[in-house]
Amino acid sequence: MEKLESKTSVLVVDDDDIALEMIEHYLTQEGFMVFTALDGREALALLEKHEIHIVITDWEMPVINGLELCRQIRQRFTEHYIYCILLTSRGRHEEIVEGMASGADDFMVKPFNPPELLARINAGIRLVGLETRDLVIFAMARLAESRDTETGEHLERVRQYSRCLARAMANMPQFADVIDGEFIRLIYQTSPLHDIGKVGIPDGVLLKPGKLTADEFEVMKKHTILGADTLDAALRKFPRARFLRMARDIAAAHHEKWDGSGYPYGLSGTDIPLSARIVAVADVYDALTTRRIYKDAYSTDYAETVILESSGKHFDPDIVKAFEACKQDFVQYVHQYSDAIEEPVDFVTGE
Repeated sequence: MEKLESKTSVLVVDDDDIALEMIEHYLTQEGFMVFTALDGREALALLEKHEIHIVITDWEMPVINGLELCRQIRQRFTEHYIYCILLTSRGRHEEIVEGMASGADDFMVKPFNPPELLARINAGIRLVGLETRDLVIFAMARLAESRDTETGEHLERVRQYSRCLARAMANMPQFADVIDGEFIRLIYQTSPLHDIGKVGIPDGVLLKPGKLTADEFEVMKKHTILGADTLDAALRKFPRARFLRMARDIAAAHHEKWDGSGYPYGLSGTDIPLSARIVAVADVYDALTTRRIYKDAYSTDYAETVILESSGKHFDPDIVKAFEACKQDFVQYVHQYSDAIEEPVDFVTGE
């Protein structure tokens, strides 16, 4: 996806050439970077290619209408929040409710008033600006990660793996009412905080090049509690913040195991928060396929074998099924976000 400059980017979607040109001209004069599309299919292609902040879309369009476009935006584009304004001649209350339920954030009835449109766009910019929160999340995670010089792009890979798994699970009937676009967006945002508690682990343990002693491992395990305590303190200040709740669950429970043999609490099965069960698979896969201070990188084939053989023991079997559905994406992320340290070795052959 192409990153844009500091200008706010707006995508205008309308099959009426005159309306499209008029809105584009007005918004360009107001200093926005404007993209245009004549239907929803063309709009989705632009969203795949560019980082769009605001979408203004007509309701009635051929191929993919405005309602379906809003739905697909919520389902498919989770890296950052896209503010959607439905622009239409419809104005009945039930139609407004239908439009908002599709994922639209705001609603304007044609013919549009330019100053009103600008005011609504600026309101959207303020909302999108809340994503500063996401930058803070990642900065906090980097603080913990900076303690360990061997992990490189670990955070980026784990968030990509976690989102990939969540997307695959969203297609499973048993998760249809649990994993939606918001869940996927939140796990992408908060999974980098899984090891935030490592800031409280002494260097002698965290950076030890060899195997930890039993006592040292007990110290290392405390990073889950330290991370949970840190995020619990934030939750007490902002109890309604769903992202903090998910981050806390992940930090506390991503080392729990499906069979109850994990830590820190020995939780098992579905008593382990779903977000933590997902990140557990992502974290282990990344630990296997990348070089760490205490080990070389193993091959993706070996990592796949470990994940599959750990189904029902370390990992939730449903999440392992999701892994099987997107394992090629995992391999792609290994190379895309590579630390470029050395070639991986096969654990069995040593080659």
